[in-house]
Amino acid sequence: MKAWQLRLAGAALSTLLLSGCAGLLIGGTAVGVGVAHDRRTTGTVVDDQTIELKIYDALNAQLPPGNQISTTSYNGIVLLTGSVVSEAARQQAETIARGVTPPVREVYNELVVGRPSPLSSRSNDALLTTKVKTALLQVKIADFDPTRVKVVTERGVVYLLGLVRPAEADASANVASQVGGVRQVVTLFEYID
Repeated sequence: MKAWQLRLAGAALSTLLLSGCAGLLIGGTAVGVGVAHDRRTTGTVVDDQTIELKIYDALNAQLPPGNQISTTSYNGIVLLTGSVVSEAARQQAETIARGVTPPVREVYNELVVGRPSPLSSRSNDALLTTKVKTALLQVKIADFDPTRVKVVTERGVVYLLGLVRPAEADASANVASQVGGVRQVVTLFEYID
């Protein structure tokens, strides 16, 4: 390759990186790698990401300020966690989530009315999520892949989502419940044969 071609390629790469397209490029690769182990189709994985983004945008546009809401979509099932300023905001968040397209099949509204959790609590939840994901490596069932279990933690409560067999669900919940600091495990699995 000639020097001018190298400079042109470098400029193109720099433009991609500075314009934010690198996240799209890298994110697309991550989606591709993740789908290889996922029991959802590639289209469903993309739909779940789209659902999360659309709910996020709609919540920010339509709800009053002061809420702290996390949205997780797995196979068209939405989990809302965090806190809201009022019961009306809690119900409105659920209505918004149910109304997005691609269609949402189910909404689990685990929002609490109250003040947002402090940074220390959110940091502890992130640590618990990591510990649970690591603990799932202990599950010794044929064809079980711990990356197929989505782990969400809010205020010490661990929510488990995924397309799993009943034995995988039981083993995952059991392992998660033994992680120090976990207050409760809520299983929101869909079962396969």
